[in-house]
Amino acid sequence: MSGTGAYAAAWEPRRQILTRYRLKPRGWPERRRMRLAVISDLHIGSLHVPLSRVTEVVAATNALKPDLTLLLGDFVASRRRVASDPPMRDWADELARLQARDGVFAVLGNHDWWHDPQTQVARAGPTQVGEALREAGIPMLENRALRLETVDGPLWLAGLGDQIAFLPHHRGRPAGIDDLAGTMAQIADDGAPVIMMAHEPDIFARMPDRVSLTLSGHTHGGQVRLFGWAPIVPSRYGNRYGYGHIHEEGRDLVVSAGIGTSQLPIRFGIPPEIVLVELGRG
Repeated sequence: MSGTGAYAAAWEPRRQILTRYRLKPRGWPERRRMRLAVISDLHIGSLHVPLSRVTEVVAATNALKPDLTLLLGDFVASRRRVASDPPMRDWADELARLQARDGVFAVLGNHDWWHDPQTQVARAGPTQVGEALREAGIPMLENRALRLETVDGPLWLAGLGDQIAFLPHHRGRPAGIDDLAGTMAQIADDGAPVIMMAHEPDIFARMPDRVSLTLSGHTHGGQVRLFGWAPIVPSRYGNRYGYGHIHEEGRDLVVSAGIGTSQLPIRFGIPPEIVLVELGRG
């Protein structure tokens, strides 16, 4: 048992794997190919993610030569007792080295909001993390959709505001800044496929059919995962949206296990990962 605990605390969180998905979502054009690199839940400053780890993640992601690189939030650890937070400017500058043919884009996660006391008091942004990303030249999509003119044709890329951005003042559930209806209203009915970035996967239960693919993180795959099942998943749906490729009612969701850890600095059966989604290759 002690050996298992040592592995979960000291070895597996330091690993880094590449997880590939090949799929052709509903509404994706025939013969169109696209490679999406996905990085989620870095939790920079946590026990296993110093600034040097960010450099390694950037190099490994660039080596994939993706068409789009998408950052799904929770950049900071927001855990003061065990975190040695590097300056935001330093890690943002490292992420600015990411390269992708059609661009690098980001959304914020709950820890990026919770890390900032001012946003919790004001119940509004901007956040320190969001400002650091903007200064580094990384576009942040918060309840915002963009029509990208890629070499393979037009594409809508949308980003949803965080669904649990504000901690409750008293007993109750965290409140979100997400606006799915407002984000979808920005997308024209022009036949171009839609990719949605949403930090927490729970929104997938009511994602419109217009969205070809939803990409999420947040869950870390449960951090402890045995035979495809995790005892604890930070989602109201439990293991339903806990990890991996979920195909439900003709819609597609990919949930990344992310890089860092939250709450307990352990992983077992679900190592840190960079995700590569190859679209049009079902």
